[in-house]
Amino acid sequence: MKKGLWINGEWKMTAEWMEIQSPYSQEVLAHFAMATEKDVQEAIESAHAAAPQMAALTAFQRAEILEQLSTLFAENRDEAASIIAMESAKPLKYAYAEIDRTVETYKFAAEEAKRLTGEMVPMDASKNGEGRFAYTLREPIGVVAAITPFNFPQNLVAHKVGPALAAGNTIVLKPATQTALSAHFLAKLLAQTNLPAGAFNLVTGQGKLVGDAFLAHPNVKMITFTGSPAVGISLRNRAGLKKVTLELGSNAGVIIDEGVQLERIMDRIVMGAFSNQGQVCISLQRIYVMESMVEEFLIRLKEKIEQLTIGDPMDNQTDLAMMISQAEQQRAYQWIKEAVAEGAQVITGGHIDNHILLPTVLYNVQPQSRVSCEEIFAPVVIVNTVSTIDEGIAAINNSHYGLQAGIFTPSIQTAFQATKALHVGGVIINDVPTYRVDHMPYGGVKESGTGREGIKYALEEMTEMKLVIWNNQ
Repeated sequence: MKKGLWINGEWKMTAEWMEIQSPYSQEVLAHFAMATEKDVQEAIESAHAAAPQMAALTAFQRAEILEQLSTLFAENRDEAASIIAMESAKPLKYAYAEIDRTVETYKFAAEEAKRLTGEMVPMDASKNGEGRFAYTLREPIGVVAAITPFNFPQNLVAHKVGPALAAGNTIVLKPATQTALSAHFLAKLLAQTNLPAGAFNLVTGQGKLVGDAFLAHPNVKMITFTGSPAVGISLRNRAGLKKVTLELGSNAGVIIDEGVQLERIMDRIVMGAFSNQGQVCISLQRIYVMESMVEEFLIRLKEKIEQLTIGDPMDNQTDLAMMISQAEQQRAYQWIKEAVAEGAQVITGGHIDNHILLPTVLYNVQPQSRVSCEEIFAPVVIVNTVSTIDEGIAAINNSHYGLQAGIFTPSIQTAFQATKALHVGGVIINDVPTYRVDHMPYGGVKESGTGREGIKYALEEMTEMKLVIWNNQ
């Protein structure tokens, strides 16, 4: 089954193709077109040509297109979720949850399309402003180039496509090739809406080639990227005056304070660490527990993990399946072995069984071990003890990442202390750092990225502010 590029409202075939298999079943899912530089340029030029038509749409019309798309996802929920589970090995229950979030994300985008306003500027607050009336406008930036990862092939795409269209921009999407079936499904649904031809374009192929073409083309006004720090930093360093938003991942941590009722939080801890095989930018990777509680915590955590159903992602009962590839599983396994060699203790898991890396808990991990200081992006969580909250905060901050962090505590004072002291983009009180809803501002500091997603906040990134001043004298 050959899948082409979607350019100017039409499918386009190419000379070269890439075969994609299901990670779990090894079944061949599709052969995706490998775009050439010329193909990418054609997609950008198609988006540029459609930009005036998109910018001329009313707020109502933009909202209507996004409402149509949201409805189509709801109507095709089963097919959309099945595609995700097949192409990424995400357990079906989590794939359904992603589609439900995608429906909501496009609804948020539709609503924000109607709220895209500027503000009044009180000119007479200045001695020289008397007799003048001023306001700002938010105008579309033009062509947005989006590069998205495999782990949320619909909802992370929605966080780029939704606000881009809500703002009146056009977009060229480069999805992760492993999960490009979801992007093709999105293109088919958008074709059923009132979106002008050329406003959405889809290119698949070699990431560096496409990224370089995005950077080189003068009509691309913004690049929005979710992926690895190395690639994101390279994009930003070469982007010149193009706007750039980067979401680059993390090694998210949580602190467990004394007085917390452990039985009430274990389900959240397990979900945060192991949903989608830990392949989540805000996956819970580091747990810092007060010394007096660690023994009970480890017992409860091990019990909960051993209740997980591991196996076929297409089975609705499955909690955890294999990672996106055997190579990624082997990398994570090597990191586990390194940590053990450096003194860590395996509480549960720690090996690959039937082609699946088992959910793994490592105790007493050295801070320089890669499972601690790098982003493992796998079903692995570390547990270390701390003697004070300040020690836990310092441990979380001892990272070149800073996306989100959490703390469980019965103390309001301790919670406020954490909100001020944790150097991250988001602090979650009495929940895991893996918590996200799709209208909140989302993004990080340090090597976790720059800019914010969450529809309203992405709209601000994807528009230009224009100032208008009237002289009434």
